[in-house]
Amino acid sequence: MYLRMKFLFFLSQKKTISGYRIYLSFVSDDTGNIMHKFCLPLKIPREDWDPEKQRPVDIYCKKYKKLNITLNAIKTGISELLKSKSGSSAKTISAFIHKICSEKALSYPKGSLLSIMEEYLKMKKNLICLSTYRRYQVFIRLIEKFEGFLSRHIFIEEIDNFFLPKFYAFGREEKYTESTLNRTAGFIKTILNFAEKRGIRTNVKQLEIPKVKTAGKIMTLDEKEIKKIRQASIPENLQQAKNWLLISCYTGQRISDFMRFHIRQVVEIDCKKCISFVQQKTGKEIILPLHPIVLNILEKYDNSFPPPLENSLYNKQIKEVAFLAGITKPVRVRKRVGFRVKEIQVEKWQNISSHIGRRSFASNFYGKIPTPLLIQATGHSTEQMFLNYVNPLNHARILSLGNYFEKIHSEV
Repeated sequence: MYLRMKFLFFLSQKKTISGYRIYLSFVSDDTGNIMHKFCLPLKIPREDWDPEKQRPVDIYCKKYKKLNITLNAIKTGISELLKSKSGSSAKTISAFIHKICSEKALSYPKGSLLSIMEEYLKMKKNLICLSTYRRYQVFIRLIEKFEGFLSRHIFIEEIDNFFLPKFYAFGREEKYTESTLNRTAGFIKTILNFAEKRGIRTNVKQLEIPKVKTAGKIMTLDEKEIKKIRQASIPENLQQAKNWLLISCYTGQRISDFMRFHIRQVVEIDCKKCISFVQQKTGKEIILPLHPIVLNILEKYDNSFPPPLENSLYNKQIKEVAFLAGITKPVRVRKRVGFRVKEIQVEKWQNISSHIGRRSFASNFYGKIPTPLLIQATGHSTEQMFLNYVNPLNHARILSLGNYFEKIHSEV
């Protein structure tokens, strides 16, 4: 049996037509000697290999993401094999390696964290929206990487407050943001509660997830900037994008909803024109009075909404609209640079995307219109979720508060 050892992936010296073969060796923790070496049925160009981290340089592009998952699965799977005498022979290990490399989908041992995650995801697949399902898959990929780092499977009973510091240390080393690590930790807690309901004892009550303090940086368009967009001279090919951007700022809906608006959805209630629709993400029925600016846009299109735009084209064109409208002040934003997100400075128009209308609606009308009415309009489930969309650095509200101070002071 191999009890105290670590795994080492490295490339062959000899190049083949499709790249260099990847080798795996077991190195004794006690002596540092190589105890076994296996040639994997896997290849990669040398320039795409990170010898220090023993994995592809880019583990996020499609083909190398799959390769990295396979390498992690080999390490964790072999660790389980080495716990038994029957699984420690070179022949057994070699057969296992070829099995993992030929499988299209990974399988997880019963009682492991990943097996319960997979069970939970199968149960929820038809009950959650696609974006939530994909987010859960990101959490699973992160746990797979963590298992590869540990070179073993993680089982439900070992997850406690001693587990979390190791997970956070790994995540920080891999340069994941604190919010990503916290969301993953929160998902782990959800999985433990799910396991408890199925009669599996866990340490979920011991699990304490640290709170992340957010800086409150929410990208919105204030009323002056929206006015600049309304009044800007925009070429004909960008008029649809401009009008949809204004519609989003005065309806507060997601692009999956407002880009599907149709005149057939417009109803009249006590002489007020409203739009009635079902939110795609939440399934909530919304009846929303149409702002006069939206009604003016409908008049431009013969009492109809502008023709819809494909999402990527819309996101591209509203940046151009904002640039032409002079929305150019410098802002600090988080952008993907390489494989991770970093804070950089850009001009504001460069960071505008389809969701800015929803955030601007919440932020600009907050404090002017009763919050319950705004929540009803946006379809948020709770006030706390709604407040996540409100920009705490809204200068108009800050100046308004200052004016109240001055008014009260002058009356004293």
